Amino acid sequence: MATVTQEPEKRKRPILNAGLLNPTNSWWALGALVGGTAVLGGLILGFGGPLAGAAFIIGILTAYIVLRDIEIGFWGVIAVVCLLPFATLPVDIGLTPTFLDLALGAVVGVWLLAIVTGAQRDLVTAPIALPLLVFMLVAIFAFIFGLSNGPLTPTLLRKFAELLLSLGFVFIIVDYCRTQVRLERLVKVVLLAGAGAAVLGIIFWLLPEDTTNTILNFLTRIGYPGGWVIRYIEENPELSERAISTSVDPNVLGGLLLMIGALAGPQLVAKRPLFPRWLTWGIVGSIFLCVVLTFSRGAMFGLAAGLGFIAILRYRRLIPYMFGGGLFLLLLPIAQTYIQRFVEGIQGQDLATQMRFGEYQDAITLILRYPVVGVGFAGTPDIDLYLGVANVYLTIAQVMGLVGLLAFFAVIGTLFFYGLSHRKTLKANEELDALWLGLHAAIVGGLAAGIFDHYLFNLEFHHAVTAFWLLVGLATAVTRLGITEKA
Repeated sequence: MATVTQEPEKRKRPILNAGLLNPTNSWWALGALVGGTAVLGGLILGFGGPLAGAAFIIGILTAYIVLRDIEIGFWGVIAVVCLLPFATLPVDIGLTPTFLDLALGAVVGVWLLAIVTGAQRDLVTAPIALPLLVFMLVAIFAFIFGLSNGPLTPTLLRKFAELLLSLGFVFIIVDYCRTQVRLERLVKVVLLAGAGAAVLGIIFWLLPEDTTNTILNFLTRIGYPGGWVIRYIEENPELSERAISTSVDPNVLGGLLLMIGALAGPQLVAKRPLFPRWLTWGIVGSIFLCVVLTFSRGAMFGLAAGLGFIAILRYRRLIPYMFGGGLFLLLLPIAQTYIQRFVEGIQGQDLATQMRFGEYQDAITLILRYPVVGVGFAGTPDIDLYLGVANVYLTIAQVMGLVGLLAFFAVIGTLFFYGLSHRKTLKANEELDALWLGLHAAIVGGLAAGIFDHYLFNLEFHHAVTAFWLLVGLATAVTRLGITEKA
C-alpha cells in the first residue's frame, strides 16, 4: 500500500506569519493596518448602522481565521453549503452578500494572496484545468454577449461572479489537496455536514408542521424566506410533506444529499473507512432516509445511478443486495407514494412532469434559434421564450449555447478519462480507492439527476453549484494523489 507523505513544514506555515503579511516586519505597517481598519470600520458603522458594523467585524474575523489556516475556510464553505445555504449578511450595499460569498471569497482571496506574496511558490494542477478554463471563458463571453437581452443589475453581476468563483474553486481544491491527509479531512467534513443536513431534514419532517414552520421562520433574520415554508408533493397540502431541512427546496436538498450519499456509499464496505463503522452507518442511513423523505424522483434516480457506478466498477457482488434493498424499500408504506409518482412521471400524468415537458419543448426552441453561444444570463431577446428548464444540460445550452455545452462535456469527459485511465493505480490503494469511487459516483449521481433538474447550473442555487464543483475538484485531486504516491 502506498504510504502517506507529509508536507514539509514550510508549506504548513500560516499565511499570516509569512512574507508581506507578517506584521512584525514593520511596526509602521502594523500601525497603518490597525488605523486603516479602524477608519474603515468607523465609516461603515457611521453610514451603514450597527448591522453593517457587525457584518464588517464578522468579515474581519473570518478573514483573520482563514489567514491563520485556509483549511478552516474550506470547512466554512462546506458547512454553509450544507447547513445554511441561503443565509445572507444583514446589510444591503446595493446587493446583499451571502454567508457563502463570504466563506468562498475568503478562501479564494487568501489562496491568491499566498501566491502573490510568495508564501506559496508552486501551483499543483491537473488535466482538467484547461477545459475548465475554456468553460469559464465561454461563460464570460456568453454573459457579455447576452447583456443586450436584459439589464445588468448588481444582483445579476453578483450571481454570475458567484458562478465563476464556484468554477474556479476547482483549481484551489486540486492545489490544496497535496496529501492524502488533507483530502481525507475535507471528505470527512463533507460527510459530517451532509449528515447534519439530513438529520435536520428528518427532525423537521417528524415534528408537527406548525412547529417546523416556526423554527424555520427564525431564519428570516438571516435572509431566508418567511411565511408558510413547508413543502408538499405538487404543492398540495393534502399530499405528503417533503423534507427540506434548511435548503428551502426539497429537490435541491435531495440533489445535495444524493451526491454526498453516493460519496459515503463505499465507506460501508471499505476495509479502513474514514469513520468508525457505527458512525459510517449512521451517516449513510440518515442521508438515504432524508433523500427518501424529499420525495424527489430525480434525487432517487441520481442516487441509484451513483451507487450503480460503484457496484459495476468495484463491488459487483453487491448488485443483488442493491436490488433486494430496492425491493424492500418499495414494500414500505412510505414508498407507495414514490411508486405512484414514478409511474405517473413515466406516463406523463402528473402536473410536474407535464410542466417539464413544456419546458423542454420551449428550451429546445430557444436553443435552435440561438445555437452557438446561447442568449446569456440576463434574459431572452424574444418575448415568447424564457430562461429556465428543469434540465441542467438544456440550461447550459440556453445560456451558453452548444459551444458552452460542449465545453461542459469536455470538462466532465476529461475528469473521467483522467480518473479511469489510472483506475488500476487507484485500485491498488484501498484507502484512496474508496474515496475515488465515492467522489466519482457522487458526480455520476449529480449528472444523472441533472436530467430532471437544473440546480447544478442555476444562478439562484449558488450552494448547489458550489457543491458539485467542490466534488469535481476533490475527484480530480484523488486521482492526482494516486498517481503521485505511486511515483
